[in-house]
Amino acid sequence: MTTTALHDRPAAIWFDGQLVPGPEAKIHVMSHGLHYASSVFEGVRAYGGRIFKLREHSARLLASAKMLGFEIPYSVEEIDRACTDTLAAAGLEEAYVRPIAWLGSEDLKVSSHDNRVHLAVGVWPWGSYFAPEERMRGIRLNLAPYKRPSPETAPTAAKAAGLYMICTLSKNQAENAGYQDALMLDWRGYIAEATGANIFLIRDGEIHTPTPDCFLNGITRQTVIALAKDQGLTVHERHIPFDELGTFSEVFLTGSAAEVTPVREIDCGHQGVYAFTPGKITQTLLTAYTDAVHAPVEA
Repeated sequence: MTTTALHDRPAAIWFDGQLVPGPEAKIHVMSHGLHYASSVFEGVRAYGGRIFKLREHSARLLASAKMLGFEIPYSVEEIDRACTDTLAAAGLEEAYVRPIAWLGSEDLKVSSHDNRVHLAVGVWPWGSYFAPEERMRGIRLNLAPYKRPSPETAPTAAKAAGLYMICTLSKNQAENAGYQDALMLDWRGYIAEATGANIFLIRDGEIHTPTPDCFLNGITRQTVIALAKDQGLTVHERHIPFDELGTFSEVFLTGSAAEVTPVREIDCGHQGVYAFTPGKITQTLLTAYTDAVHAPVEA
């Protein structure tokens, strides 16, 4: 994790087609993206100087923008290059890469047709959340005060800035109460995800994960499902009622930031406190994912 404020870091930021010194990468306070959340982004990890699953992330960034009604004026290949150039300029091996697109300050009203689309990429140091020996102990969650919305109320398939407001509120609430994250249900009451990571639950040697029909189908989620199937494990993607939570033996989260993170407790208040023991399947997939992100690039 970086210990210097991001706005003070001298590392270059790719901004609308060129690398500029970090402190000079500024937007106007009247930007539409700031006032009306017309912004989409990606969170990508670099391992050993290589950005993992970059192509998939760049493609999703373009798709997210289209769901919000604007078009990023760069191709997938150009976004890939912007990310790799920014990482190279930073001289980092282990890093977090953040491409972000937003609407500018030409006009400020709810409609956004007259606003220019901007794109930037920032990079900063980011190691593992936990040391390996600590990670398998598992983190503690509580129950989020907000639920993931229906796709009839928001563009839930987009990685859009506005959709993270309730995640920030829920994450802050969890941390203030001494937990590391929060479990979010969806508007129907099904288990959905954590505030910034997908969730997997294990019962009788088989893996269950919620159907991503109102939240992001994470790229790490997709990677872990493929790794599980490669290991011969059965994966059920389905709607998971909340009252099944106590029937699972292992739980873990997945995400570009979280990677594969075991969970040891979910405190749902008056609805119960559920304990889990990170075990063989979680360890297997944590190891498989670690191997995958550090695997050499195929020629």
